[in-house]
Amino acid sequence: MKVLKFGGTSVGSVASIKNVKTICCSGPEKKLLVLSAMSGVTNQLVSITESIKSGDVAGVAKVIDVLETKHFEVTEKLIQDGLLQYETKQEISAILAELETITKLEYNEEGYSRVVTAGERMLTCIFSKYLKSCGVENHLLDARDFMQVNNLENPDTDLVNENFKIKVSGLSDTDIYITQGFVRRDENNKISTLKRGGSDYTATILGAALNAEEVQIWTDIDGFHNNDPRYVEHTHPIAELSFEEAAELAYFGAKILHPQTVSPVIHKNIPVYLKNTFTPHLPGTRISGQSTGKGLKAISAKDGITAIKIKSNRMLMAHGFLRKIFEVFDRHQTAIDMITTSEIAISLTIDDNRNLDKIIEEIEDYGEIIVERDHSIICLVGEAVIEDKKASRIFELLHDTSIRMISYGGSNNNISLLVGTSNKINVLQKLHQKVFVETPVGEFV
Repeated sequence: MKVLKFGGTSVGSVASIKNVKTICCSGPEKKLLVLSAMSGVTNQLVSITESIKSGDVAGVAKVIDVLETKHFEVTEKLIQDGLLQYETKQEISAILAELETITKLEYNEEGYSRVVTAGERMLTCIFSKYLKSCGVENHLLDARDFMQVNNLENPDTDLVNENFKIKVSGLSDTDIYITQGFVRRDENNKISTLKRGGSDYTATILGAALNAEEVQIWTDIDGFHNNDPRYVEHTHPIAELSFEEAAELAYFGAKILHPQTVSPVIHKNIPVYLKNTFTPHLPGTRISGQSTGKGLKAISAKDGITAIKIKSNRMLMAHGFLRKIFEVFDRHQTAIDMITTSEIAISLTIDDNRNLDKIIEEIEDYGEIIVERDHSIICLVGEAVIEDKKASRIFELLHDTSIRMISYGGSNNNISLLVGTSNKINVLQKLHQKVFVETPVGEFV
């Protein structure tokens, strides 16, 4: 079996949904399709939750009407069979009626999750009925029945496998199964999410659970590019990446992939393909356990970074000082991305500010605290990149660019720079010129 995930603009219009049908109906192998909501729908659902919290009943009703119109119009254009079209609209109406019921209850986290995952339910309903109207048999599966993910960092794929087998037992044989991305049940068996962009993660959790032949992530870009094409001209897709390289790029901001996507499939060595729904003939990027050459391959950037400097003349080099600092962040479940030290100061970065005030309150006893917001981490990735002589050109940036921190040598596959977000695009462009244009990627030197 292959697992194919389609999301965002891949299912954003009638034309793109027809593209998905063509892709998933090619080839004789069994497929499990993981679908996201139509583009823009999750944002509208999030706005409903904001209206619930503020008591804006009219705002909720308005968005529900917009969603009904949107999904009904798509249904009418895709499904010509009168009975199937009627059934689809009835199911969409039932999902929206459920939303209305939730909005009248006391707001809580499970209610939020039920609302924001409704887009996946509506889209999978439409797509399943659309395939049936085209004579393509399939089974629509409710992911809430088998996506039991108690630990976001370490999903139990054996448990998901057991639940999936129970779900499909007794169903007639078919080559295509369809389910929703993003949604899960948590350790308390309540409806929750895999966080925004989590449909990629759904696909690889299911790929690992079912020992899939491969996982395909279909988007609107031709695989991982060697830099961010939104800001840098003349980027190009990368044909091959290792799991480790892809994980570094995803964690440090590459928007094409959810940061945790590759983790479930690494130990089972299940390859992940990144493909473009609108140019399916192009190869895209293959991510696997195979190494495909050393040296710098790609650059990505992660925004929303806060830098914290702790300056202390008397405590920094004292035994146990760093441990005490790390324990504060650990207590507040806040991960540290970068860290540098000197004789009298430690600088570190975080990307989650939810508990920043509490953290600062605790570490103020250890020295003078300086907090700098609105930074970005720019990450240069490639196997053994720190041994690549071309990578040394990054230090030429120091002549005319303000670099707040540099992490060099902590990982063989990653060099990280911290810059002000206002300067991010300039640095991305300069790096691209220095390491990919003036010194083209070729043999590892």
